[in-house]
Amino acid sequence: MTLWTAADAAAATGGQVSDNWSATGVSIDTRTLVPGDLFVALSAARDGHDFVAQALEAGASAALVSRVPEGVSPAKLLVVRDVLTGLEDLGRAARARTQARVVGITGSVGKTSTKEMLRDVLTPQGRTHVAQASYNNHWGVPLTLARMPAETEYAVIEIGMNHPGEIAPLAQMAQPHVIMITSIAAAHLEAFDNLEGIAEEKISIVSGLMPKGTAVLNMDTDHADLLISRARAAGAQIVTFGLNGDQPLDSLRIVADTTIVGTQIDGAAALIKLNTPGRHFGMNGLGVLAVVGALGADKGRAVLDLGRWSPPEGRGKCEVVSLDPADEQLSFSMIDDAFNANPASVAAALEVLAAAQPTEIKSRAMRGRRIAVLGDMLEIGETEQAEHAAIAQIAHISSVQIVHCVGHRMRHLYDALPLEQRGQWFETAADASAQSHDLVSAGDVILIKGSMGSAVSRVVDALRKLGHPRSKRLET
Repeated sequence: MTLWTAADAAAATGGQVSDNWSATGVSIDTRTLVPGDLFVALSAARDGHDFVAQALEAGASAALVSRVPEGVSPAKLLVVRDVLTGLEDLGRAARARTQARVVGITGSVGKTSTKEMLRDVLTPQGRTHVAQASYNNHWGVPLTLARMPAETEYAVIEIGMNHPGEIAPLAQMAQPHVIMITSIAAAHLEAFDNLEGIAEEKISIVSGLMPKGTAVLNMDTDHADLLISRARAAGAQIVTFGLNGDQPLDSLRIVADTTIVGTQIDGAAALIKLNTPGRHFGMNGLGVLAVVGALGADKGRAVLDLGRWSPPEGRGKCEVVSLDPADEQLSFSMIDDAFNANPASVAAALEVLAAAQPTEIKSRAMRGRRIAVLGDMLEIGETEQAEHAAIAQIAHISSVQIVHCVGHRMRHLYDALPLEQRGQWFETAADASAQSHDLVSAGDVILIKGSMGSAVSRVVDALRKLGHPRSKRLET
């Protein structure tokens, strides 16, 4: 299916073309480029123009550039003044030509997981467009929009930020009919004076809301009143979720590998059953139901489809690593939550670990342990030492037998832990990975959690290589 013709792309960007090509996709990376894609030569760590020839050789239908690279024929080029601006123009044009109902999601924690939930519940109800990855920044949002087919019925756009002033222009580009804020927490706090500053930045998403649009807001954040006030001032219709919310949290239980949430649909009691543990997942599931209702879609069907959802890799995915294929008991469970971390998400992950049940290995007269490998939380700001040390006071950490710490920031937690809980402190994730065989034994449940920059995903990879991984729920 054609996504962009040369004429349409030139009209959208004001660029120049000299041939009649058509593109079936949009790519910014030659490593993942699919034949037929329009290659966008963005400049970041490397100048994308250096890869145009490679992209065309790999089957790209054309390339979006600001100059003609040496040795490349202009026949397959769309030449614009600035490549990022050109990508933004494509995104705006794609948004303008579709009749899709658009959802914009932001929040300190849970954006990507919520986006994936919405993908799973909206796809059975209409043609749904969602980014494959966490594309939520200044190039990720326009890229997601530029890839959106005109025939889309539902679109879910994730919008993130690192600094003040980033969300509003992205929201204005996406023009959502419904916005959702998952949470307000100490993420990227080093760029803000306080949590209220983060809340103000998150609620700026309403600046892009379509007329008569709906703001779906979490009642259980400390800044709920601020969010509601700003959304109401922007003319949004307000739908809340959580305790005393319009989509109410009547109950929430974590039972080993399952989260069960009690709520109401059209005045009747309903249960959301998620096949993954996590209070935060349960809360986001409530928000998803509220969004589905605001879109005019079927909530009852969404409840059923939420039961088939599981978190993506690095965001709380649970799996089992078999140490001996001949004996199923000789395995350990792993919770891969290595993509991101802040104080709120670490507390949520520790609650999941506390609910997990280690396995008794009867043949060896031993019982597994709950183990955490915690990497640095980044972008916390001036209070980072205290925030890391304060993890030792989180209630659910008392259920963890061993805590390994990775990174110089996590040294503050290591020093604050009781001696009997201290595992090892590693300066780097590479050091921890090299000792992966000493971190875990059969029957254990091990959580790996840290900011992406802490690279604790390397520990996940090393633990997988100890055996034969297979996706599975946590043992009860």
